[in-house]
This record gives sequence, structure tokens and C-alpha cells, in this order.
Amino acid sequence: MPLPPPDTPQDVADFLNRVAPPARRDDALQLDAIFRIASSFPPRLWPGGIVGYGRYDYIYESGRSGRSLATGFAPRARQTVVYIMPGYADFRDLLARLGPVKSGKACLYMPRLDRVDTDVLAELIRAGLEDLARRWTIHPV
Repeated sequence: MPLPPPDTPQDVADFLNRVAPPARRDDALQLDAIFRIASSFPPRLWPGGIVGYGRYDYIYESGRSGRSLATGFAPRARQTVVYIMPGYADFRDLLARLGPVKSGKACLYMPRLDRVDTDVLAELIRAGLEDLARRWTIHPV
């Protein structure tokens, strides 16, 4: 699936500055800084209001193929969804140190960023990217 043209940094900044409520906006701006440092990729907007860092193209044995963000987050009104785990590795030890979050197969649901250990979150982002890179080539945009 082709990506739309790369977003400008201003597009991402405008999106983040429009996140509501204000507490969720503050979380989103802080997450952007964490993801930029932990991933070393610039952000881009993906469909559905997802801020992604890096991308990869995949082809499964079934022949299904596509393109996805390597890591990122989606600020939602009630919680933030964080996409950091490709679903291959077991990150239970890091998750136990992270703080109160709910996890899905490849994402975390964070009601509030101030309740999690952001150093552990950065470690988890890096671990997820390292795990993903063992399977697929990660591109900056």
C-alpha cells in the first residue's frame, strides 16, 4: 500500500498541538520527544491519527503484504495507544517495570503518561525496534 507524501514537521506539530483534552496533548508532546530520541526517526502522520516513527514493508508466507509504522502512538480522548511491540518477542520483564498499562498483542493502552516510567518506555521502544529489525528492514520514512 503506497504511503501518502511525507508529512512536514509542521504537520505533525499541528496535529499534536490540536490533541484534546490538554492533559492528553501534554502526554502526546512528551511522547513525541521520547519516540524521536528512542527511535532516532522523524515522526510522520499515518491514517487514523497515528504518529509513527520509521516504517517497514512486510510479506507474509500467505502472500499478504503491506506497509506499517515501525513504532508510534495514537493520542485518543480517554487514553493513548502506543505501538511498540511487533508481537514477536516477550517483553514481560520490561512491561512489569513500566507501570500501569494494558497490553494487546502489539500495543499498549496508557491512561496517563505520568504513571509510567518513561525511561522504561524508551527502553521498550528500542527493544521493540530491535526485535522488528531482526525480521524486516526498517526505513526512516
